[in-house]
Amino acid sequence: MSQSQRQPGRPQPYAPNPYAPNQPPPPPEYHQGYGEKSAYEGDRFKQRKVLNDPLILIFFILQFAGFCVVSGLALSTWISQDGLGGGVGSGDTGTAASIFRWNTAPTRKLSFLVSHTVYLLLFVAATGLFLSTLYLILVRIFTRLIMHITLVLTILLNIGICIYYYIERYWSGAIIFTVIALLSIFSYFGFRSRIPLAALLLQVIVDVSKHHKSVYAVAFSAVLLQAGLSVWYSFAVIATYAKWTPGSASCDNGTSCSSSTVVGLVFFLTFSYIWTSMTIGNVSLATLAGGPYGCWYYFGPRDQGNMPKHPTLGSLVRASTLSLGSIAFGSLIVTVLEILRLVLNAVRNNANADGQPVEACLACCAECFIGCIEGMVQYFNRYAYIEIALYGKPYVRAATDTWHLFKDRGIDALVNDSLVSMTLTWGAYAVGLTCSLFGYVYLRYTNPTYNAEGQYTAPILLFSFVIGLQLHLTLASAIEAGVSTIFVGLGENPSILAMRAPELFSMIADRYPHVVEGVPRV
Repeated sequence: MSQSQRQPGRPQPYAPNPYAPNQPPPPPEYHQGYGEKSAYEGDRFKQRKVLNDPLILIFFILQFAGFCVVSGLALSTWISQDGLGGGVGSGDTGTAASIFRWNTAPTRKLSFLVSHTVYLLLFVAATGLFLSTLYLILVRIFTRLIMHITLVLTILLNIGICIYYYIERYWSGAIIFTVIALLSIFSYFGFRSRIPLAALLLQVIVDVSKHHKSVYAVAFSAVLLQAGLSVWYSFAVIATYAKWTPGSASCDNGTSCSSSTVVGLVFFLTFSYIWTSMTIGNVSLATLAGGPYGCWYYFGPRDQGNMPKHPTLGSLVRASTLSLGSIAFGSLIVTVLEILRLVLNAVRNNANADGQPVEACLACCAECFIGCIEGMVQYFNRYAYIEIALYGKPYVRAATDTWHLFKDRGIDALVNDSLVSMTLTWGAYAVGLTCSLFGYVYLRYTNPTYNAEGQYTAPILLFSFVIGLQLHLTLASAIEAGVSTIFVGLGENPSILAMRAPELFSMIADRYPHVVEGVPRV
């Protein structure tokens, strides 16, 4: 049937799949891509009135309320005292301070950070927002080349940072980035053969997003929320040091000050920031998966007339209300792993500062192990969020069904072979590194008093990296949502993809014939 003979709004008759002629066709009910029966099969996209994972939702709301209370108390005191002195570009004002840095004195007290670093982190957030936006524009313009562009730019960035650190005699950083640069070069040559499929996946997602401007509205709204949260968090941490550090001005006004109070509150603020930040990004992902991308896959393009009205808005309401607890559940697991990794990083820095190489090496190995686990959990969670967005399932059931779906369909091999997620992650890595480099250059240029000997460079660079990384990952989730939705849809009903994107389906059928066998989901 030619394209001109198709009647919009009506299911099309089933035809054998020309891309996998030796494979048995799926049952008709699994091929009606334009029909309501297929789109709503299994309670997909149906409105529900069940609040999933309510205990996690309550915990999430309480921790964010606690973040607001602690930061509000700290900021009100900080503002009333006109800050701590110092400012943009100031190099000779302010009091010596640290952030996530233990002094070597027996009391191992934490001191406060000057306003100079607040401005630095503000500039870092602005830099991360600009670079993340620029990256999305590059994806839009150079879709098929973005794989090569991202990997090559990352290699050049690693080499550039490595050379810069050697010039500045920052030996530990230079050695680390020498290893990273070599690994990135070897990775590029190893992944070149996988780039065509990943580039085609990315092209399909970009084409869909061109017809759904809400994709960019959701992405930019999420990244602006992330930037605002990062700025808020930066001020809150600095103000917390100023209010509760022993010896500060507020301690003379009856405030109970102690190093343990500062450590506990900063730990809580960091935990809350990471959890809230990840939840924002995952709500964005679920909104796009259950909205434009999911509706495109199961209902067909908008001009076919079957897509529900305002799919993105409806998906956003579901993700931010009834499914928020489930999304926060998955985000909490990753947050705990991220906190463990940050703690191990601090332990490693302290061991290095105290001249304990064995302890530093053990902490580094543990940090790497936790980082690998965190990456795998994030990777799997993304597909669980698709199930949550499409079916409104609680987190545990969504994760279980996703695992069984992938194993039954053999889709795990295809997912593992996709470079889209890796490319976007490397893009986030590049943005985070650039933000760290900006922070390092800013410190070197302004030369603040509290960092006269460079003892606080590492923790400030860590903060800069985390802020840049989180901003970009939030923006990149708009693209990852589309790719992940295709994978989940491919596992449930591969024949639909043959109508939506024939070229992509042909390449997948050629490389992964088991994926397109048409095995119905049970």
